[in-house]
Amino acid sequence: MLKMSILIREYKTSDLLSMIGIWNEVVEDGIAFPQEDLLDENGGGEFFAFQTYCAVAEDTDSGQILGLYILHPNNVGRCSHICNASFAVLKTERGRHIGEKLVSDCLEKGGQAGFKILQFNAVVASNIHARRLYEKLGFVQLGTIPNGFRMKDGKFEDICPYYHIL
Repeated sequence: MLKMSILIREYKTSDLLSMIGIWNEVVEDGIAFPQEDLLDENGGGEFFAFQTYCAVAEDTDSGQILGLYILHPNNVGRCSHICNASFAVLKTERGRHIGEKLVSDCLEKGGQAGFKILQFNAVVASNIHARRLYEKLGFVQLGTIPNGFRMKDGKFEDICPYYHIL
């Protein structure tokens, strides 16, 4: 495995095509994100612009975008101090601790944005790598929701909500 220098930074419009590709790769897998519709260039630009904050993981040697996250309120009004986030890393780059860098940055940026808690509503129970990472970084599992996620193949799987105080 080649050593690379990864920079986590706020996204730029020039990153959008890479971000859309990475996002769609996870959506197409149908085992982690609740979305079923792929982003196109127009809708993707609007989707990412609508978030409170978006960051990318850039390989500083090649300039390639290897992953991303989105951060936004989890709810409105009296619960608007709780944020939610989603993370995606290119399949070919998983296992290189890029996700850990993205989640760590998100925890920092969430607090800077004034959020008090980061909550994940629907971590699929079989997503062991994500669950281990979240627990390593201090997230607390709230329980298990039986059959809370419909996989791409139509089977249902449990989800595990998590939270982290910022």
